[in-house]
Amino acid sequence: MKNKLIVFEGTDGCGKTTQIQLCYEWMQGLGLPVVTTREPGGTELGKDLREILLNKSPYKIAELFLYLADRAQHIQEVIVPNLMEGKYVLCDRYIDSTFAYQGYGRDIDPSFIFELNNLATNGLKAGMTVWINVDVEVGLRRKATRRNLDRIEKEDINFHLRIQKAYNFLHKLKRHPIIQVDGNRKKEDVQAIIQHHLKQYLV
Repeated sequence: MKNKLIVFEGTDGCGKTTQIQLCYEWMQGLGLPVVTTREPGGTELGKDLREILLNKSPYKIAELFLYLADRAQHIQEVIVPNLMEGKYVLCDRYIDSTFAYQGYGRDIDPSFIFELNNLATNGLKAGMTVWINVDVEVGLRRKATRRNLDRIEKEDINFHLRIQKAYNFLHKLKRHPIIQVDGNRKKEDVQAIIQHHLKQYLV
């Protein structure tokens, strides 16, 4: 059976949220059963954890475990039930974000994170990951137009460059299917590229 978990990843300002919504509308138009969700914050518990993660300042190990707690709840309450019903699940961030942000960004041993992610997800990997690769400076400029930036978005550029490096590493590592899409283009062009890859995946 096809793994219907499709994850969208990327640095801040890459356009994930917009592209997920466009994909959702497109797939609905095709008559496919599809839902969208996000990490952190895809459950009621997750909403509280998201508030802490984006607005408080937990120690880096505490931050890691809060993200993992959100993921464990999300898997059991949202992702697995929808997959069991035969739905496609479009998820805004998943295990690669933890590897990138807490591994490379916070300098926590990546092998430790791989192991904990496996525990939190019970081994569930994405069937397809769409990495929207945008120049860090471009992404940060997009975010700068917002009034209320969260603490992650406020990190200095070197932090975000480390995140970009992590995604490049994961793409080359090929531990699971990661499709790289140029996020510097117009949103319509980005969506056309994503749909091209999704059509092949859906078939």
